[in-house]
Amino acid sequence: MYYLCCDYKDSYNLENCMKRAFLFFFSICFVLVAVGCCDCRKRAKLEKPLVGTEWQLVQIMGRDVKAEGDSYTLLLHDNGTVTGQGDCNRFTATYKLTPTRALSFESFGSTRMLCPDFEAENAYYDMIEGVTHYEMDAENMILLSNGTLVAIMRPKAL
Repeated sequence: MYYLCCDYKDSYNLENCMKRAFLFFFSICFVLVAVGCCDCRKRAKLEKPLVGTEWQLVQIMGRDVKAEGDSYTLLLHDNGTVTGQGDCNRFTATYKLTPTRALSFESFGSTRMLCPDFEAENAYYDMIEGVTHYEMDAENMILLSNGTLVAIMRPKAL
């Protein structure tokens, strides 16, 4: 590199040239790191708070779900309770949340109306009861059970 910008026979110029080259490469690295973090900042702005956002199911066990209206929702409240709805039944439970994104649901209860698609609703309830962790990806909440992705939820459209 110093052959391109420096007279290698003059040690003073060589030292100044090496300083300029170092500053140039440091500046390039700084710009690349700053540009690389832009996506992170955009994602952070898209993330909804876990507690207080009404989430609606979009995928369960790798299958897309066409949730309509209030179906397949959940809302975590500040007081440690969660409420929501399956296909036609409402449910309530308590939840535990840790800073390491561990999430678990307990004391699950629901109404017992006979739904047209009771198998899908039971799969939704079983999935909720089996959740162990969550991750956030932009506006998506990803629910995991022992490291396996079990569901993807998005903020419910108004």
